[in-house]
Amino acid sequence: MRLAECKEVFASIAPAGHYAALRLGFFSPEEELNSFPSDWVDHYTINGLALHDPLMRWIYSASGAQRWSELLLPDPMGVLGSYADFGMPYGAVVCVTADEDRPRRTFGYFARADREITQAELRELEATLRAAHFHDAEADQPLTRAQTDALRLLSRGMRLKEIAHALGISESAVKARLKSAMARMDARTPVQAASIAAQRGLLK
Repeated sequence: MRLAECKEVFASIAPAGHYAALRLGFFSPEEELNSFPSDWVDHYTINGLALHDPLMRWIYSASGAQRWSELLLPDPMGVLGSYADFGMPYGAVVCVTADEDRPRRTFGYFARADREITQAELRELEATLRAAHFHDAEADQPLTRAQTDALRLLSRGMRLKEIAHALGISESAVKARLKSAMARMDARTPVQAASIAAQRGLLK
């Protein structure tokens, strides 16, 4: 299941707002969804609450699904109280941890204004987020072996002439492979295509 296809499930369980980050890397996730109210997003960003948010600390120390009210983490800045002040007193945090094949984690925050999220809903949120985490991006935009070989060498800093020599093909053939790889990766440049492919684990 692609992350965009999770919107309906997330919205039905967390009508007050949700945020989901797919396969978080060093700086940013591969993809994200954010339906939190804009005034909350502004408040959260301006005040740098991510640095103090116990939900963020939880995703780096645990996995699974947990209601906000059940978190046993300090909250000296009162971040969870701020969620409530903005109409989101109830919620859950979900995290799918990294593994050897996908050394990243996917997580989400889900909020309600009216009641606690049920155990069944927690299981559904975790299952949905897990399906998105393990969705095979290569199936959506696969690369041929020829394209992968060219991008891998490009990512190592090799020039067209060097790539052509290494692969035993002409420079024009290298250009053709890179051009087709750009289309597959929806990239504007060969370097961007190599970067996207590397992020998706396609250049191993």
